Order: sequence, then C-alpha cells, then structure tokens
Amino acid sequence: MIEIVKENKRLLLRYTAGRDVGASWIDAKLAISSSVTLRRTFTFKRDDLLPEVDPEDLLNDVEDPLDDTRLFVLGVKEGEYFKIDKDILGLKYDLLLAKEMELTHKTFIAEQNISIFGKIDKLIDEPIVIGGESENAVPLTDFDELLKNFPTSTELKHYAHTRVAGVLKDYLGTMSDAQDKLERYLNRKQTIHPHSRITFLKDYEPQKYEYVRAELQKMLNEVDSYTEEDWQELILDFLLLIFPKYIAVLKELQVKDFYSEPLKAKNRFIDMALVDANGTIDIVEIKKPFTQCLLSKSKYRDNYIPQSELSGSVMQVEKYMFHLNKWGREGEKEILRKRASALPPNFQIKVTNPQAIIILGRDHDFTNEQKFDFEIIKRKYANVIDIMTYDDLLRRLDNIITMISKNYSRLEKNAERSS
Repeated sequence: MIEIVKENKRLLLRYTAGRDVGASWIDAKLAISSSVTLRRTFTFKRDDLLPEVDPEDLLNDVEDPLDDTRLFVLGVKEGEYFKIDKDILGLKYDLLLAKEMELTHKTFIAEQNISIFGKIDKLIDEPIVIGGESENAVPLTDFDELLKNFPTSTELKHYAHTRVAGVLKDYLGTMSDAQDKLERYLNRKQTIHPHSRITFLKDYEPQKYEYVRAELQKMLNEVDSYTEEDWQELILDFLLLIFPKYIAVLKELQVKDFYSEPLKAKNRFIDMALVDANGTIDIVEIKKPFTQCLLSKSKYRDNYIPQSELSGSVMQVEKYMFHLNKWGREGEKEILRKRASALPPNFQIKVTNPQAIIILGRDHDFTNEQKFDFEIIKRKYANVIDIMTYDDLLRRLDNIITMISKNYSRLEKNAERSS
C-alpha cells in the first residue's frame, strides 16, 4: 500500500508491504542497484529513504516492528507548491503540485500501475504545474476531472477488442460488435466537459466591428472630404477586417489581354485584387457613394434599370475575371514572381474562377419598388459578383455585431454549465 503524507516542508511517501511479503526486498534492491521503483511509477534512490521508528514499539521491544514499512522523501515545499524531482517520476521537468491539493496514490497511479504524470509528460514539452497561481497551471478542478476520466482497465480492454475486430472483421464472420460495446461504455462514463478557450475574445471582437461601423458611418457623413484614392484605401482596410479570409491586397495588378488585339497580348491593370489564405485571387471594385448612381430615376417599361455607374462597374470586373481565367497557369506564375514580396513565403497563387466584390452607392432612400428591382439585379450576378451598397455594408456589420454578442453569451452559458 502507498500513502502520501504531507509535512510542513516535505512531501513523503509511505510504502507498506503485505503481511506475508515484508519490505526488506526494498533494502536489498537499494543495496544492489542504488534505486528502487514502486508500482512502475516512483523511482527512489538510497538518499530518499528515511528511517521510520515508532517509539512505542521500541519501548515494548517489538521485534522488527517496521519491517513492513518504508518511508521516502517524495518532494520538498517551494513557495505555494510541493516540488517533486523529475527523476522520481521519470519526467522531463520537475513536477509542481499546489500545497492545498488532496494527494493520494490515485493522484499518481492509474489502473494497471500506469503513471498518470508519465503519460501527460509524453504529450507535452514543458513543466507540469497543477493548481496554484502559476500562469500555465492546470486548475485543480480540471485536473480532478482528468483523473476521473483516465482510461480504466475496462476501457482499455474495449479499445483492444475494437482494434482486433477492426483488423479481422473482413475475414471472419462471427465477430462480436466490439465497437458498439466501446461506444456504450464511453457513453455511460463521465466525460470531460469541453471548456471554451475563445471567450477571451468576447470584449475585443465586438469592439473591432463596432469601430469599423462607426468609422464607416463617419466617412459616409463626410464623403466630399475624401479623395477617391483615400476613400478606397480606407475601405480596403475595413474589408480586410470584415472579411478575414483575405490576407493581402494587390494594387495595379497586371493581367494579359489576349483578345483585344489579335496579334499580340495587351497589358491591362486591375485596380485592386484580394488574395485569400489559400492563394485564390478575387477582384474588388470600390466607388465613392455618389447619389443616384445605382438605378435610373425613371422607369423603363415599369422597371428601374441600372445606371451606367453600376452597369459599367459590373462590366469592368467581368472583363477582369475573364482575362484572369484565360491567362491560366502562366498568369499565376507571373503574378507570384512580381508580387512575392507582398505574400507569405512559399505561397502559391491560384486563379480558379475568380469572383468580385463591388461596393458603391447608397440605398437608404430607396422605395420598396426600387429595393425589389435592385435585389433582382444583384441576384443576377450573385454567383460571381457580390454587389454591395454602403448601407448594405452597414447592415452586415450590424448583423455581425448582434450575432457575436449572442454567440459569446451562449459560450459563457455553456462554460458555466460545464464548471
């Protein structure tokens, strides 16, 4: 039997042998090899062994009163922790256990004499710290939950049966359903509740989008004070925040036009292109929000039709996408060669059905009929072009902010339930 004993400045391990065995084998082992291992977990040297004498047994002259017991120094107190030397548990670093922890042999040893900290040590490359105020410490509640869910011998047996069944099921027709038995066992067993690691974003993330929305609204109130170039620069910065899949902006991107002149390729330049994390190129067209640039003022055959600003922008990006696709693999290599400094190392550019974003105009004063006709125009191009007004961009930001707050509220409630 193993018992963990706390002293004022030390942590001790008391080993008590069975009635018919005795503990003298420990002395013999230490005399021969200078170390002894208990339960495949604790390895002690001669200097770790302490004499343990019961004064009452000495007075009564009991013969070999302590032959079944040996006492070892397991750890020493350092600040708010007991430190256990790495060599005792066979770890890469010394182990730190909060002094208020309740310690038993089950803190260290799982079924079939499996070293708990030995298993953890194989999965990480840093000191193991349990409890206390250390920055990287595992909270005591989480560690207790880990101990409850450490694999038992029954679970290991089910895993072994499942592996055997998986290998032999295609050859033998009388296999039992080992996988189903394992699933039923795991469903009955108490499991570790997942703790969210992203709730620390709950303050930052909404503020990011709230800032973008406030700045965009401010810009819309002062449109005339911006040049076209300054306006595009600011909106591009916002787009990278709103659509984090994009990691780079390529301005004045050169593409080859093989169709305008039959005998030679002509260089064309895309004002702004976006590159996502997979290397895919998309096109973005940003226009200052001039009034009445989207739909005609009067109806044509009872319909509002696109103004030249809108139809011209659509035509422009469609041509850009056409030329990018036709340029093919040679175009990918050429873009990467010229723009490698603006991209991550060992990056690959992919021109695979590029899409486009067009941002222009306002729709806040549209009538219901104008909104309906404008939606039809947008849907006509929705498979390749996302046409957004600045009011549409504001609405999207409002929806993002609302849903972020709801999602983080849900995460916090789940965290409370699991704690």
